[in-house]
Amino acid sequence: MPTLTKPLSGWGRYPIQTCELERPERYADLRPTTDTLIARGQGRSYGDAALNENGRVILTERIDRMLALDLKQGILKAEAGVTLANILPVIVKQGWFLPVTPGTKFVSLGGCVAADVHGKNHHHDGSFGDHVLAIDLILADGSHTTCSATENADIFWATVGGMGLTGIISEVTLKLIPIQTSKVMVTHRAASNIDQLFKLLQDPTLDDQYSVAWIDCLASGEKLGRGIAMFGHHATKEELGANFSKTANPSQPPLDRGGADLALPLSRGSWRGFVAKHLNENPLYFKPKRTHKLPFNFPSWVLNHLSINLFNKLYYYKESSKKAPFLSDYDSYFYPLDAIGEWNKMYGKRGFVQYQCVIPEATALAGLTALLKELSASRRSSFLAILKRLGAEGKGLLSFPLPGYTLTLDLPIRDKGLFSLLDKLDHILLQYGGRVYLAKDARISPESFRTMYPRYGEWLRIKQKIDPANRFSSSLSRRLNIAKGEIQ
Repeated sequence: MPTLTKPLSGWGRYPIQTCELERPERYADLRPTTDTLIARGQGRSYGDAALNENGRVILTERIDRMLALDLKQGILKAEAGVTLANILPVIVKQGWFLPVTPGTKFVSLGGCVAADVHGKNHHHDGSFGDHVLAIDLILADGSHTTCSATENADIFWATVGGMGLTGIISEVTLKLIPIQTSKVMVTHRAASNIDQLFKLLQDPTLDDQYSVAWIDCLASGEKLGRGIAMFGHHATKEELGANFSKTANPSQPPLDRGGADLALPLSRGSWRGFVAKHLNENPLYFKPKRTHKLPFNFPSWVLNHLSINLFNKLYYYKESSKKAPFLSDYDSYFYPLDAIGEWNKMYGKRGFVQYQCVIPEATALAGLTALLKELSASRRSSFLAILKRLGAEGKGLLSFPLPGYTLTLDLPIRDKGLFSLLDKLDHILLQYGGRVYLAKDARISPESFRTMYPRYGEWLRIKQKIDPANRFSSSLSRRLNIAKGEIQ
């Protein structure tokens, strides 16, 4: 099979490393080798998890067939290379949705298992691996094994969240969730600081199927951590009908004040009528969104302290003005950044680091306050800062979630000073018992990794049993000395 050697990076565009790429049309095309290799789906992990410097990277993007869909039970079986973007149009119109979804649909099914992704509903429904019924795994000796929570369970939970280091995930069987409509009913609540934001996320009267919060990470003093809590659930047919009954009368304002595709001005009645007609006939109807690609890299000065501060103020006041519940299409609620193709170009050629951490519930407020103070004092702006509530600890031995709160920051690389700041954030994080998400990481130390992931020793025993030569290896695993040395 022909290969191509070229520079490659994750979504953060840092680091950039030379890898030998192989793109099979089917898993049977994989050639035997004693070299190290790692599978790569859509390349949406941010750092070096899907890189293998000077080694083989298996691109799974062409092995992307949906093999079976049980419409009665909501069970999907598909090859691991298929993306959520390809799955959603098929299942939504049949009344099903993904049980867990990350913040982008341009990720592969196998990648969701390998990173054990979580979503806005983790505090209720857990992470992706909790809904996987079975996987087919290609082991280091070339054999296939089927594993699940009840069959070869040790290999299954080493693979879920195992960052592709136990083998190549070839097929995934996933349990879906039923929906009545293609829309999401959303409620926004503004918080003037981090304490109020926590109270909103913990309020049982506001809690919903999904919850997430945007944070103005540049706010300081009494406004430190101010933000918008966004709650949502899949809209019912009754809610969809009520929305149109309220907006059908021109004397009444639309229920949504903006952001949703059902909230167009009434002067555009012909389009509204078209959508209303189709939704009344089929509440699962959805209009695919157009993606606009960034044509070039932004200059490094575009995203700076002043520009991000201005954006944050405008966004806070715009979103806080939405007082009433409103309908949103699922794309806008779950995947807002997907509307901008190659949005990582906003950070320029040097790229950026996404720092995602979780802190246990008991120390979360104090820990996140300390992180935000350090970030605000550094004047290193994060264009995106997202807070989510997490539920039970992931069952995968290297899974990220802990019961607590996770904060995500996007930090542009302008100079080496950023990495000094990130080291300080690591120090704070470890003081409060937190950990960094491996799927987003590009720079933590082996020592920090072992402290953050105490089940590593158990994972390593399984890894050494099924891959004794450490054939499945990545730049991330070598940076963290994973699968090397004695078991702790």
